[in-house]
Amino acid sequence: NGTMVTIQVIDTGIRIPQSDLPSIFDRFHRAENARFQSGAGLGLAIARRSTEQHGGKIEVESELGKGSRFLVTLPCLEMGV
Repeated sequence: NGTMVTIQVIDTGIRIPQSDLPSIFDRFHRAENARFQSGAGLGLAIARRSTEQHGGKIEVESELGKGSRFLVTLPCLEMGV
C-alpha cells in the first residue's frame, strides 16, 4: 500500500532447524547446527532490535534442504524538500 517496504534476503546456507526458529532472534542463541561456526549469536538479535526501533519487523522462514528467507519490513519515509 506504499506505507511499508519489505526487504527479502534468501540464502542456501546451513539452514535453521524448525526447533531453533522461535529462538534465533534471542541474544547469544546459537542453533545446534551452527555451533561450529564462528560468531557470538548477536547478529540476528541486533537486526531485530534495530528493525523494531525503526517501527518495523523481521521474520524468518526456513526449510531444511531449501534454505532460509528473512523478511525485513520497515515503514517508508516521506521525503520533504
